[in-house]
Amino acid sequence: MYRGSGFDFSNSLRNDFLQRKGVALPKATSTGTTIVGCIFKDGIVLGADTRATEGEIVADKNCEKIHYISESIRCCGAGTAADTEFVTASISSNMELHALHTGRKPRVVAAMTMLKQYLFKYQGNVGAALVLGGVDSTGAHLFTVHPHGSTDKLPYVTMGSGSLAAMAVFENGWKPNMEADQREEALKLVCDAIAAGIFNDLGSGSNIDACVITASHTETLRNFVKPNERIAKERKYGFRHGTTAIKSEHIRSLVVSEEITPIRGEAMDVS
Repeated sequence: MYRGSGFDFSNSLRNDFLQRKGVALPKATSTGTTIVGCIFKDGIVLGADTRATEGEIVADKNCEKIHYISESIRCCGAGTAADTEFVTASISSNMELHALHTGRKPRVVAAMTMLKQYLFKYQGNVGAALVLGGVDSTGAHLFTVHPHGSTDKLPYVTMGSGSLAAMAVFENGWKPNMEADQREEALKLVCDAIAAGIFNDLGSGSNIDACVITASHTETLRNFVKPNERIAKERKYGFRHGTTAIKSEHIRSLVVSEEITPIRGEAMDVS
């Protein structure tokens, strides 16, 4: 059927009809993470928070979200923890096989292609939103890989539920053509972006991990900044025994009745 130019709202009408019929529409899934990356001259800085959530529960306060791909390539993961762990471990193994087969140091674009092809195959059902960064013979490269397989190549990127707060920091502070001696400035910018996600997003929290990758060296900075360290309480709150009165006490035996019936089988034939 021919449709004229302009916006098409047929899907919106369909969804409205289904909703009136009682069909529950799918909801967007929150990744609950802040992961970022930015480029400076001859290098990459990646950053991530360390909070893992289970719905509204903090499941792990100090999980590691910067995954190893190869010697000079790392990948930050947001989304379902099991998916990000498995996907990055699988691609890391394939990259090693690729390097052994070709006899060359693997390129960042090869890892990106493997990741996007794997995720596209599952049409977004593998919940892995990734920030891939590394340095190879062609220079420094930074990619985002979405769960459905689309990719972006940008000088600075953010992903996860805290990405908007982190992006505001990058938009304000990032400079093009950051020189090699501005490594500390790039590292501070990444830490500030992660901190913005931690303090403005409930799905992000705890500590800041960072990774600095150059052509000659990869430096992993685990728990580089701890903005949420627990301090000692001003007072100790102790209550002596008997402060809260016991209204009543009832002890119930879990075993109501027990009867043992011996079972006698036939004697074993030893002839």
